[in-house]
Amino acid sequence: MGLHETPLLFDFELVSSEDLTYMPMSVRFNLDRFGLRISLAQWQLLPHADRTLLARFPVDEDAQIEPNFDHALFEMMRTHANIEPEWFTPEPDPVWRSTAAVPERLLAHSRAVGAIAPSTERWAELDPFKRYVLTKLTRKPEPSHDFVPAMREFGLMG
Repeated sequence: MGLHETPLLFDFELVSSEDLTYMPMSVRFNLDRFGLRISLAQWQLLPHADRTLLARFPVDEDAQIEPNFDHALFEMMRTHANIEPEWFTPEPDPVWRSTAAVPERLLAHSRAVGAIAPSTERWAELDPFKRYVLTKLTRKPEPSHDFVPAMREFGLMG
């Protein structure tokens, strides 16, 4: 699968990420799957055209499909910031990949915002990237401002 024609953004990201000042979920996904970490300040050092290109990479789980994300990021960071991304070992079995149960943090965040959590069946039906996004939005103890909009966009709330 090749690059998307435009940056991959969810509706709930448009306000914060449309101009790519902030990292869209598609970039975060690819950073996590390749085991790379950059700060927001480092992201913002990249020219808009480079950020746009990184946001066009596919979000498929198979890291072999588009292995150029990490190479592109390294070149961009070296060229424009004279630094390299930090490496980490990706989680071998992240909770978002499992369709057997809704992650506890997602259940807790749903309760915190007064929403009905998705059923296990509904969770299993979600596209893996959407499961990733919801677990990413629930990684901190307090609900993200994007959590409820994402739940709505993914058809999990009215």
